[in-house]
Amino acid sequence: MQKTILLTSFDTWLAEQQSNSSDDLLLELAKLASVPHDLTFLRLLPVDVQLASSLVIAKINELQPDYIICCGMAASRSQLNIEVVARNTNILPVESTDIYLLDSGESILQTTIDLQQLVAETTAVEISYDCGKFVCNGLYYSVLDYLRQSQLPVSCVFVHVPVLNEENLSGILTNFVLILNKLALL
Repeated sequence: MQKTILLTSFDTWLAEQQSNSSDDLLLELAKLASVPHDLTFLRLLPVDVQLASSLVIAKINELQPDYIICCGMAASRSQLNIEVVARNTNILPVESTDIYLLDSGESILQTTIDLQQLVAETTAVEISYDCGKFVCNGLYYSVLDYLRQSQLPVSCVFVHVPVLNEENLSGILTNFVLILNKLALL
């Protein structure tokens, strides 16, 4: 049975950026005819946590996907990074067993996907615990929190994509397709 997967990417945020690597990767993925999944692309999200989150949540409600892969650009990284956690420092403490509250009042949400299993057959993919401090982290946290509060049987993961070029595109795309295929089997 085909799995429905929602994939998101961001728009650029600096005037000198010609594109966002997260969107570049989804464009390359869309060109492939060999991906046997029902993929829905929500591309060029605004680089604004609240606006991007509301667009993704609306698409989740409309589509009811099996999985969500949010993608963002990480220009300082050289390979795909799959994020384990997202952090929020601007929430009130809550009583829950699936949110970790730190002494600073920061809360952490974690993907429900077994990332070790997900990346087992990939090369040059790193599991990361640093989703950043801006829109990537904010979107990931918002989506994980929405899924948790709504008790939807949907899993989400965030993938940071390095700047793509002729040397790394093929390998990154191959690893991303492996992740998609593995995700659909979970």
